[in-house]
Amino acid sequence: MTAETYLLYLAALAVFFATPPDTSQLLVIANSARHGLRRTGWTIAGDLSANMLQMTAAAFGIAAAVAASAEFFRLVKWLGVAYLAWIGLSLLFSGPRGGGAAADRAGSPARLFRQGFVTSSANPFAVMFFAALFPQFIDPAAPTLPQLAVLGGTYLLVDGVALLAWGWLSANIAARLRAHGMRLLNRICGTLMVAAAALLAFRDIEPQPRR
Repeated sequence: MTAETYLLYLAALAVFFATPPDTSQLLVIANSARHGLRRTGWTIAGDLSANMLQMTAAAFGIAAAVAASAEFFRLVKWLGVAYLAWIGLSLLFSGPRGGGAAADRAGSPARLFRQGFVTSSANPFAVMFFAALFPQFIDPAAPTLPQLAVLGGTYLLVDGVALLAWGWLSANIAARLRAHGMRLLNRICGTLMVAAAALLAFRDIEPQPRR
């Protein structure tokens, strides 16, 4: 992989991430507002862990087998719809951030990691996305695995920085809001998560390269 190819890859990622927040980013925004950026680091870790597994599946050619299974796509899709809707409804009916045992459980590292991991895994097209993206920037005359490691590591780094930026912005805004503002923020994020679940529910099961 030449330096020019790598710079082109960075440009492609910049364009890809210069879009409105997706479901994982909305989850990070909501969790940062409720629990702070430090705790939301577990949500980001869960999201990136799911991405790493999806990249590994794409690298080992599992994407082709997955693409041939409509039943697999349908199962993952509806599991994702249910989970995103559950998170959205939880935010819609939650109160402002507070203390106590219930708040500690809601913001536990295990729960926040699981939310990030499942939300990212809920997109059945992610493996196909990576399988379609990486070959565009791989030099067939050079060893493949080191190039995949560079491309995958760069994606995780850029994605992590983007999630941290959204989380930092959300946490700082939330710190300046009163209790009714926190409640409003939860309502907005919950509504967007439910809308994301609805969009996923009505999407046709076609193995298109999407995040």
